[in-house]
Amino acid sequence: MRFTLMLSRGEYRDFIAIAKAAEESGFTSITIPDSLFFPSSTVSKYPYADTSNIRGYIEATPFIEPFIAMTWMAAVTRTLRFYPAVMKVPVRQPLVLAKALSSLAVISGNRVSLGAGLSPWREDFVYNGMDYERRGELMDECIAIIRGAMTGEYFEFHSRNFDIGPMKLNPVADRGVPILYGGHSKPALRRTARLCDGWISANVDSDTLKKLIAQLNEYREQFGTSGRRDFEIHVMDITASGVGDYRRLGEIGATDAVAGFVTDGQAMLDDIRRFGDRIIAKV
Repeated sequence: MRFTLMLSRGEYRDFIAIAKAAEESGFTSITIPDSLFFPSSTVSKYPYADTSNIRGYIEATPFIEPFIAMTWMAAVTRTLRFYPAVMKVPVRQPLVLAKALSSLAVISGNRVSLGAGLSPWREDFVYNGMDYERRGELMDECIAIIRGAMTGEYFEFHSRNFDIGPMKLNPVADRGVPILYGGHSKPALRRTARLCDGWISANVDSDTLKKLIAQLNEYREQFGTSGRRDFEIHVMDITASGVGDYRRLGEIGATDAVAGFVTDGQAMLDDIRRFGDRIIAKV
């Protein structure tokens, strides 16, 4: 079992100290949240926070652009991996995203993955000139473009949404950058099984995780991807607290357990180290 530290509370002032403490404490990865902006009002419902007071939420939750954050922390660590969880991929231009991703993979020594997902905010699409109603189609095509561009070979892609190439990126990483998909819906699990290298869960309990992983594995069988030994399953179990709980996550198929802390500053650094001693060292 590997462990990922989830950052989600605007801890950017302490990113350097957090990254060093996480690496020293046995964490394998750090995951960074993503949000481009928050509209002053929205017609969308955000599933992971109460947005009834949208302006209050903005003030309480600062977001640093994930590639900036990951690069900053990669520069002061040697083994720690990084991924956004999850990046709102189809609201970004995929070639620009592929360039940033491949650049970080090269300079970090392949210590980055792409945690990908759909944005629930209609405004993310509309304000960036993208069609919200085509979001699933855009997601599939963005994954194809990012993978194709990062081969380092001449690549082209033509659809009703994109008209690209032939073109190539240089440099690219000397091995593929894993794409991990986030989402609990059936379309999200199918997309994970069909197109991606792993899955990321949001905060759920153990029983829900068992059902989701079982469903994901059914789709992997359906799409012929169940034989992959390198497939990653990153889960955050809100009911896990002891060594036995984390061991059981491995038994149901998780490869990576995600842990987060509600503290900040020195208290968070202490929590990271305690978790390393109490859980990571013993699982």
